[in-house]
Amino acid sequence: MAADLSVVGLVEEFMVGQHDESAKDLATGVINGKYTALEIVEALGGSLINSEPRTRGRGVHLLSQVLLLSYSSLNQKEVEVLVIFYIDRLKDHHLLTPYVLQGLKALSTSSVLPEGLAVAVLKALFQELHVQSLLQSDRHSVYNIISNFMDTREQELKGLGADFTYGFIQAMDGEKDPRNLLLAFQISKDLIVNDYDLGPFVEELFEVTSCYFPVDFTPPPNDPHGISQDDLVLSLRSVLTATPRFAEFLLPLLVEKLDSDVQSSKVDSLQTLTACCKDYRKKDLKEFLPALWHSIRREVFQTAVEKIEIEGLAALQAIATALSKSVIDSDAEDSLDTFLSNVLQDCEHHLCEPDMKLVWPSAKLLQAAASASYRAWYKITNSIYPLLLEQFNKHKQSSQRWTILGILKVFIKLADNWSKDEEVENPLCAFKDQLCVLVFSALTDSSAQLQIVGTSTLAVLGSQQGLLLPSDIKLSVDHLNRLILQEDDPQVCAAALEASTAISAIHPSAFINRMVPPLTRELSTELEEVRDCTEPPARSENFLHRRCIQALAAISTRPSIVQETVPVLLKYLTDLQKDSADSKSELAILTCNSLKLVAEQCKDAGESSKYFHQKVIPCLLGLAVQASIQASAVECGSEAPLGILCEEKVITALGTVISIVYSQRQTELVSRTISQVVALFLDGNDSFLPEDNFPGKFHPFHTPNLPWPQTQLIALLQAAVCSLPKDVVVPQQGKLLAHLMELCCTSNHRFTYTSAAKCVAGLLNKYPAGEQLDSVLQCMLKKVDCELQRNGGDYSHPASRTRIFTLLLWLTKSLVLRYHPLAATLTDKLMSLLTDPDLGTEAADGFSLLVSDSTDVLNRATHADVRIMYRQRFFTENVPKLVQGFHAAGKDNKSNYLKALSHVLNSLPKQVLLTELPSLLTLLLEALSCSDQVVQLSTLGCLHPLLLEAPQIMSLHIETLVNKLLNLTTSPAMKVRIASLQCMHALTKLPSHVILPHKARVIQALAKPLDDKKRLVRREAVTARGEWFLLGSPGS
Repeated sequence: MAADLSVVGLVEEFMVGQHDESAKDLATGVINGKYTALEIVEALGGSLINSEPRTRGRGVHLLSQVLLLSYSSLNQKEVEVLVIFYIDRLKDHHLLTPYVLQGLKALSTSSVLPEGLAVAVLKALFQELHVQSLLQSDRHSVYNIISNFMDTREQELKGLGADFTYGFIQAMDGEKDPRNLLLAFQISKDLIVNDYDLGPFVEELFEVTSCYFPVDFTPPPNDPHGISQDDLVLSLRSVLTATPRFAEFLLPLLVEKLDSDVQSSKVDSLQTLTACCKDYRKKDLKEFLPALWHSIRREVFQTAVEKIEIEGLAALQAIATALSKSVIDSDAEDSLDTFLSNVLQDCEHHLCEPDMKLVWPSAKLLQAAASASYRAWYKITNSIYPLLLEQFNKHKQSSQRWTILGILKVFIKLADNWSKDEEVENPLCAFKDQLCVLVFSALTDSSAQLQIVGTSTLAVLGSQQGLLLPSDIKLSVDHLNRLILQEDDPQVCAAALEASTAISAIHPSAFINRMVPPLTRELSTELEEVRDCTEPPARSENFLHRRCIQALAAISTRPSIVQETVPVLLKYLTDLQKDSADSKSELAILTCNSLKLVAEQCKDAGESSKYFHQKVIPCLLGLAVQASIQASAVECGSEAPLGILCEEKVITALGTVISIVYSQRQTELVSRTISQVVALFLDGNDSFLPEDNFPGKFHPFHTPNLPWPQTQLIALLQAAVCSLPKDVVVPQQGKLLAHLMELCCTSNHRFTYTSAAKCVAGLLNKYPAGEQLDSVLQCMLKKVDCELQRNGGDYSHPASRTRIFTLLLWLTKSLVLRYHPLAATLTDKLMSLLTDPDLGTEAADGFSLLVSDSTDVLNRATHADVRIMYRQRFFTENVPKLVQGFHAAGKDNKSNYLKALSHVLNSLPKQVLLTELPSLLTLLLEALSCSDQVVQLSTLGCLHPLLLEAPQIMSLHIETLVNKLLNLTTSPAMKVRIASLQCMHALTKLPSHVILPHKARVIQALAKPLDDKKRLVRREAVTARGEWFLLGSPGS
């Protein structure tokens, strides 16, 4: 009885309007078993039969609110009673309808709904309600009820037959709200896809949905529902293309809409045609093929809009594909053959027109049709190959031949789609000889453009398995040799290199025998010391050697070729090390880059990978070690010259090759060879190197005050050990870290101690978490603290603090990337250095390194532990500290904080930046007055998106923005002037009443940049000033 009294009390509170939260309390009681739904109905008794409709509505409202929260706790008997009650209430006053629908929506999701009640509810809805006269939310409830029953009571609803379809059509007819339309379209699609009985209402269902095609909807600004036009377009398209039974209605509609002048209507129609063809077959399409082809041809021939052309070609391919899938009856015509004949008839004659105006549109249409199936490709290629070959020989102008050859290339390339799958003879075989003559003639033409398209066509021909004879391949390689070594045009050479890559993968022996030898001979000639005045301008110094190096890399596509080309590159690098000229350094770097390219191409080839580990890496290390020992002798007074392999940029290039090789996931091979590399650096064990008769010992860690040529090779050690996969254990890692730390603290050579710091960072980033790592880090941290304090204030030894700072910086990055707890401590230490008179500027620039990607270490390519969204986390943890430090810093140090802050902000994605910048806006405006151009530029980069995306916030600071941005338009730095003018342009997007008061002053001030000495600045000034001129004018 107490429970009854509490129910009555809560009901009364709700009914008198004192406490709407009573519904939640009652629902909680039902869920907990304290009350039952029928007890609530009983307590509502008088209210539900009250003569006043509003009172009855209030009672039903309460009951529906309870059911929406507790429907899953009801038993079957309660659900049955309540459903019958709500069905009866549908006949009541219209004021009750919204609450009745809410209750039915809740009950429609119940898993214990008795059989037959779903049908009863829908019959009542269709009979008692005129759905389109209801409010949007009530119509939404109706669609939800139908959708819920379709999900859970499919068989019962199918028992209604076509009556259910008819009832839904009547309910949906005239719907305009996009929220409801999404639901209605989904129901329509489910009716079709789930095989509900459409009866005689197929056309009616089509009409009630197709009246929205094409969708024309612009969502209101700041729409909370987030419904876009694309959502409606795709939802409607899924209905219209759901069944071939709509074909007789849909296809004429699409043809009609293609005649529209509205571009979006054309695109939507073509995309819908493409989608429906996935399920349509000959019987669905046959009647409408002429009209569809006529519309598509017109759009491709006449449109100037690329999107329409692309969709038209896609639709044509879809039609041909659908026809290709149709079964051919022995006594019926082949619809595909007939359709393609019409396409050929309308396009072929354009290929023969003297002015060639419609050649490419016709070729695109033929290509789209040929892409549909093997049958389509076979018919079209057999028809147009003779025609195109005849036209090529007929036309003598290079431009016309270029066009025809380009079309031929496209059709030859289509063979890749079918030649491997079909047993029928490749139609290319019949025209192979003519094609070869045609391509070879293009390769010897004086027109560079014709040579380029000829070369790319040769690549496509040569890539066809079994098409060209050995004699054709040999002649092809000879032509490629000539283009690479003799043609001045770099684009022709690039095309020849690309063709060589493609063909060498299919015919490696031809390239080994006919390309590698001439390239080797050319590289063995003496390097040009002075450019010959008779040479054409395109032939720069060492022109041929550069091309040979690139060609050797390009053709290294197979292990058999790699073992011929790589020794040539290594020998060339060996010969280069004797010289120190800048031009030879560039050649050495180019050679290393070529070796890197070969290593990347061979990543998945076990044989080539093994070759690199056993032959290439020892050779490269041997060359570097020999050069370092010889250079060390120079340091000691010998007269031997320093080689180019002692230059930092060349060592860095060597490192990229080693890094690629050791980043491969071949654990056993990598583990075996990395131990040899580590032993070379730690113990001087050079037994695995090809030449071990060096003129001295290699001990980069052991000798006090060792000359820098040896210590700088730590960069090669770093490239190897820091690129290893995480499952490969670094041998002697503890000893290695100790020596590297010592080098970081004692070396006076910047490249050496920077490479050592990178190596320490790379090793610790992958070091397994645990006490051992924590112990190593604590020791390093004490060492860093000790060195910084010991040399603090000692202005006579600034280098000692710089090198320990370099270690601190890379160590911090290593830990930030892996979310190590000590990362915060190290970052705070870096922040404390922002006020240091010696290291403040370097510390500020160091924040850029912390949040940017590193190319040689601590990146995903080298298997580093890089956590997702580490930049956002770094921002959240450290920007408040930077802001606080800025306010507390003295005037001389504020710029360091601003620079550090700008580096962090510029690393964030734009979406994150827009949410965080408003709170930092005042600080950023102050940064515009900073004299540091790096700070100015990065701050302008932060402000520009905010001006476009957050105009309300920026409007509050318009006076400050205008003043500071105009000052920066006269900055000494061109990039700052450009960025400030871009921001001045973006200011015009602010509300008119905010910026109009500044119009006259801005226009006058922007006159000066119009005469800037830099063209890029003048261009931005014209754009910005023009926008300011238009402010306030009609239509602006």
